Amino acid sequence: QVQLVESGGGLVQAGDSLRLSCAASGFTFGDYAMGWFRQAPGKERENVAGISRSGVNTYYGDSVKGRFTISRDNPKTMVYLQMNNLKPEDTAVYTCAAQYGSWWFSGASSTNRVQYWGKGILVTVSS
Repeated sequence: QVQLVESGGGLVQAGDSLRLSCAASGFTFGDYAMGWFRQAPGKERENVAGISRSGVNTYYGDSVKGRFTISRDNPKTMVYLQMNNLKPEDTAVYTCAAQYGSWWFSGASSTNRVQYWGKGILVTVSS
């Protein structure tokens, strides 16, 4: 069965760092671009970061550029989101996602391009 299992979330203080991990199984990981969405209460789901199938090309939302880094390890079927200098506005449920294809789609209706979703993991940043 297909699984995307996130880990590494929790409660941190502003300025701290976290690394989220997503363990993928049940599908051909190397055929999918991978990424992270987040959603805070009362807000729209946001496309945070994505990485191409090869791991060479990345995308970041404007709000996280310079602070977050996405990476993947294809042999281990893992994708990571390193989050530095966390801010209270980063508080959200972060969800790992898979898009079939070489490149991560970040345009309108990007959620519609997602074939597989993780359950999500909560990141809370206190001030």
